[in-house]
Amino acid sequence: MQPSATRDFAVGLFVLAGLAAIGYLTLQVGGLSYKGPGGFPLEASFDHVGDLDRRSPVKVSGVKVGQVSRIELGPDLRARVYLDLDPSLALPVDSSARIRSESLLGGQFVELEPGAEEDLLAPGDEIAFTESYVSIDGLLGKFVHDAGLEDEGT
Repeated sequence: MQPSATRDFAVGLFVLAGLAAIGYLTLQVGGLSYKGPGGFPLEASFDHVGDLDRRSPVKVSGVKVGQVSRIELGPDLRARVYLDLDPSLALPVDSSARIRSESLLGGQFVELEPGAEEDLLAPGDEIAFTESYVSIDGLLGKFVHDAGLEDEGT
């Protein structure tokens, strides 16, 4: 078989396309993305965040509108969650945030529920109404423990 410049070029192009596809899929699975400059930062405090992580989605009515930018322990020993939202999002000041689970296997996200006030949250504001993550195993443990106490009392 004799070397062919056209065939070698086609094979090289095919290999480059495969490497580009692998790189793209790696970035998508890893959650890295470029979303451009700016954003709409908000904060929320929770008693318990479960397995909420950086880059976890933030949703309104099931539609992704942003992501968690960081999670820190505040001076009041509550978890402070910093959200980076779509700049075009207009949330009333009485909006609420809660941590929800995507499935029984895990994967938490922050769900925002818009309020009814006419005044809107400004960048850097804190969402006042929050609901912490409730773990299923914690609820089951409490149910089993409480059921055992009731049986002993009768």
